[in-house]
Amino acid sequence: MTVPSDVAARIRALRKQLNEHNYRYYVLDDPEIPDAEYDRLFRELQALEEKYPAQVTADSPTQRVGAGPLKIFGEVRHAVPMLSLGNAFSAEEVRDFGRRIAEKLGLSEDEIDFTAEPKLDGLAISLLYEAGVLVRAATRGDGITGEDVTQNVRTISCVPLRLRAEAQRPWPRVLEVRGEVYMPKAGFEALNERQRRAGEKPFANPRNAAAGSLRQLDPKITAGRPLAMFCYGIGQVEDGQLPDRHSAILAQLKDWGLRVCPQIRRAQGIAACLDYYRDIGERRSQLAYEIDGVVYKVDRIDQQQALGFVSRAPRWAIAHKFPAQEALTRLLDIDIQVGRTGAITPVARLEPVEVGGVTVTNATLHNQDEIARMDLHRGDTVVVYRAGDVIPKVGGVVLSRRPPDARPFVMPTHCPVCDSDIVRLEGQVIARCSGGLFCPAQRKEAIKHFASRRAMDIEGLGEKLVEQLVDRDLVHDPADLYALSVEQLAALERVAQKSAENLLAALEKSKATTLGRFLFALGIREVGETTAQSLAQHFGDLPSIEAADLDTLQSVPDVGPVVANSIYTFFRQVHNRDVIDKLVSAGIHWPKIAVKKPATLPLAGKVIVLTGTLQGLSRSEAKQRLQALGAKVTGSVSKKTDWVIAGEAAGSKLEKAQGLGIEVLDEAGLLNLLQISPASI
Repeated sequence: MTVPSDVAARIRALRKQLNEHNYRYYVLDDPEIPDAEYDRLFRELQALEEKYPAQVTADSPTQRVGAGPLKIFGEVRHAVPMLSLGNAFSAEEVRDFGRRIAEKLGLSEDEIDFTAEPKLDGLAISLLYEAGVLVRAATRGDGITGEDVTQNVRTISCVPLRLRAEAQRPWPRVLEVRGEVYMPKAGFEALNERQRRAGEKPFANPRNAAAGSLRQLDPKITAGRPLAMFCYGIGQVEDGQLPDRHSAILAQLKDWGLRVCPQIRRAQGIAACLDYYRDIGERRSQLAYEIDGVVYKVDRIDQQQALGFVSRAPRWAIAHKFPAQEALTRLLDIDIQVGRTGAITPVARLEPVEVGGVTVTNATLHNQDEIARMDLHRGDTVVVYRAGDVIPKVGGVVLSRRPPDARPFVMPTHCPVCDSDIVRLEGQVIARCSGGLFCPAQRKEAIKHFASRRAMDIEGLGEKLVEQLVDRDLVHDPADLYALSVEQLAALERVAQKSAENLLAALEKSKATTLGRFLFALGIREVGETTAQSLAQHFGDLPSIEAADLDTLQSVPDVGPVVANSIYTFFRQVHNRDVIDKLVSAGIHWPKIAVKKPATLPLAGKVIVLTGTLQGLSRSEAKQRLQALGAKVTGSVSKKTDWVIAGEAAGSKLEKAQGLGIEVLDEAGLLNLLQISPASI
């Protein structure tokens, strides 16, 4: 058959691409495209070679399993080739597999027993045992020759160095066991966290992490990585007998001390195999390890032998792949979302692509650092995956496909919702909108915080009521709370006339507060109760705080550069100042504060911890009064603590104070510090 020139050119191009991807995947451990894209290219080449068999060459990727070994490891020639499996991507392809087997064996499909097992996403390994002792471990390599990784595999704790002598059946003199080395999900996350802390590049996925860990030149590095292994079959066997079923062989391997996946099941007929596929697919995210499909194997060894092999795979087994969890698509744009706490999150707008059976058009990009790390440009071809089969994420960029007009992303300087400044505090990866009192994206959280017990303490204004007020467009900022009417409140769900009247009374009561509580209620980033109180004591009035520059703010105790920058930026937003003016105009007020130099306050420099229940005044009130006298009130006991105030039912803090020899005062001692007469409370 004459081959059209364009077809011959396509075959050559596919071979070149696949060989390059094989090299990146097997040799460099740095794949550029998802497995699904590789599978698509491979199947296209396979189909063309089947149609034009004269075009098949010995060096075609369809005629081998993988790529050659790295020269830095010793080479190992497999006595029995380590072939890969054919793939099925649909139930119909699995049924075709079942029909072919049934015809070959002269049986009905329901008469054939299979083992169904998870297809682990790791690195195939051969373990060679002689007289029950591990003597060699090798990678699959190209299926004929692999790499000697014995010293590294010996560091994997679940791989036995000697087979169990207590087993019911003696092991063969020579036994080659095959399996998959992988990295559990939890271990992968912990490893990547260590990589980030050390300033090193995190691994893209558990398979890459496992491959990179197993192929370290220094076994000590491998020993520090959380690797594991499941065994799924055998290769070379000499001087010994094995059971006549694959499932029984796996049970025997387990008896000899080798680790076998507990999810493996016997299945009678293809229908039972497909049931297993659906079941484990539903439980996939709950497994402790990554899988990318299911493997079906004819269980009887004599039937396997009768079925034999094709050039690169056994006829008696097939891998049923899950829908692709990774795919390639184009990054159309990067938009900005503003979260309920003001967090700025870049979001990728993608050319629609199917990933894991779901059409994906958007994916989170986390933050500016993550975009810079991946070097993302608008117009790039990117790898998209679904983390935990749910959340779409961008895993990286295919630089070789970057178009000339690709544009880098620049983080905006102003909030796209309210136009306030976007700020990123020193040492933090998240940028935030600084218009907390005004920004519609933060409205609900700002109001909830403003009304909370430790802020303005507006009794009756709970979370669900805030949701209704905002959703019905009655409240746009905290100041609008003080303009509500009984009629507006009574019209809300589950709010009766009396409840509405009570809430208005609570709002009126909240107008009399302290400057410290008011500052805390504003929700300024990094400003907690203690810092708010320090600001109030240091400046004495709100205009002085609003006008303070960075150097002046840093003269306040406990206010460093990060906190000062947050305060300074907050009060420079016109929207925030407008809301504050509205609040003051609504009648919110506080007593005047006689500013004293911190060093002159009677408890200046003293560190105090409150614990237990006080009878005469609340813990919150005691804290405020101590802070007004210059004390620093903290939540934990340390050697720097001067006094621990212990009320009733004081617990571990009291015990720690006694252990450190710190002076403990009761409530009478607290009143003495505050110079308050018990009778006056």
